Amino acid sequence: MPILLPTPANLEVVAATLRAGDLAALPTETVYGLAADATNPQAVLKIYTAKGRPQFNPLIVHVPDLVTAQIYGQFDENALKLARTFWPGPLTLVVPSGGETIPDLVRAGLPSLAIRVPAHPLMQQLLQLVGRPLAAPSANKSGHVSATQPAHVAADFGPDLAVLNGGPCPLGLESTIVDCTTPTPTLLRAGALSTADVKRVVMLESVDNHLSPTTNAPHAPGMLLKHYAPKTKVRLHATQLDVGEALLAFGNTAEILTTTQHQPITLNLSPSANLAEAALNLFAMLRELDALSPTAIAVMPIPQEGLGEAIQDRLQRAAAGR
Repeated sequence: MPILLPTPANLEVVAATLRAGDLAALPTETVYGLAADATNPQAVLKIYTAKGRPQFNPLIVHVPDLVTAQIYGQFDENALKLARTFWPGPLTLVVPSGGETIPDLVRAGLPSLAIRVPAHPLMQQLLQLVGRPLAAPSANKSGHVSATQPAHVAADFGPDLAVLNGGPCPLGLESTIVDCTTPTPTLLRAGALSTADVKRVVMLESVDNHLSPTTNAPHAPGMLLKHYAPKTKVRLHATQLDVGEALLAFGNTAEILTTTQHQPITLNLSPSANLAEAALNLFAMLRELDALSPTAIAVMPIPQEGLGEAIQDRLQRAAAGR
């Protein structure tokens, strides 16, 4: 099936595809999601099969609003504060499962549920048309670089998958994940919503998820050590380049290029050192450099502040994946 323009007729086609238990790739404000009816275990199994995703790795469930979310999960005071402040938006909450139960396959057998209300208008329209919660992990092969454009999805899954064309994702970085199953919420994954913004609403603990083992069942999506990885080796905090390496730059490149003996392939996440711009470009530029098959992708240092925390998380996992 070709990439579909978001016409009313095509929205109905995609909604019918999802209601029938098949998969479709949908745009969100973060990255493209590989969606299936979250109440249909057979449909959800197709996600794991298509992605090559371990079934112990839970999926994020997308719903249209907080009222719907409370049908499937139990929200304490902290979870409600976060949801009311940041939904719809790039925040996933892990809450105790309750009420109408989402199948074990979605939750990886855990007593909790990862859930969010997306802000992208096309995703919202599909949720209303389908009338069911949608499980929708990133629309890429498991462990690979996330998809932020329709062409990225088609490159990973081929022409048979229905892809709704919402253009480039506005944020380009996955959602922030906060665990609200304990009295003090815990940051499980830094993401497109800054940790500082979350901390302005609730007390927050953090976990060192950079070292999550690949064999242990994670509590939330995106916590596996090997994740977001291109085929090419990724080298972090580069201040000089080796022959054959491509440069993933951030900010001013004059110093690093002056010390380089060759003319490297270079893409700059943000020439003005803007972290929001860097987050938006991260996955697309990793994919572009990876396709050129350099000996390695050398990444300039990126500040560990604001969105830089989430960017560093993805880059460390990309480097660990190789």
